[in-house]
Amino acid sequence: MSKGIHPGHGSHGTPQAPLRPEVRRALMHLPVLVLNASYEPINVCAARRAIVLVLKGVAMAEEENGHILHAARLSMRVPSVIRLLEYRRIPHQTRALSRKNILMRDRNTCQYCGSILVAAELTLDHVVPRSRGGSSTWENLVACCHPCNRVKGNHLPPEVNMKPLREPRPFTLHTSRHIMRMMGHSDAKWRKYLFY
Repeated sequence: MSKGIHPGHGSHGTPQAPLRPEVRRALMHLPVLVLNASYEPINVCAARRAIVLVLKGVAMAEEENGHILHAARLSMRVPSVIRLLEYRRIPHQTRALSRKNILMRDRNTCQYCGSILVAAELTLDHVVPRSRGGSSTWENLVACCHPCNRVKGNHLPPEVNMKPLREPRPFTLHTSRHIMRMMGHSDAKWRKYLFY
């Protein structure tokens, strides 16, 4: 059997009670550090994606977070760090502009009020609204909570006395590694891989 998969039993061979659905959902969204085959940190993904990569044989768990997910035929330890089994060349360029990458760049923090929220409770705001000539670019999109988004609406930031906490910039490899280090502070198992 693969590392971390144990039929119906916990870490000490004793049966464990199934997790409540809300706990299972939360576990599936925990951040997991992704390492290249060379142990270089290259990304952060949700536990759900990490588990799929491990089950498909694309990656292996290097560290586990202590939780166990149970399915019909197996139980699996939730990874905290995974390593790809084949080396992937990572081009050193700006990441694709996407909602996920904007939220990661802004650390799931509303750029107007500073609230740290889960992705589902955030939206993207055009600092200069599209109706006023604003474009969908790294420099004009920020993470925003729904209440701040309603207040700002179609206004320019000075018109409603709202200014982004940080000037929005493209998400570069440097930004990515910095965010991985910041996230690693909350998971001690990441630290030995974040030596950059």
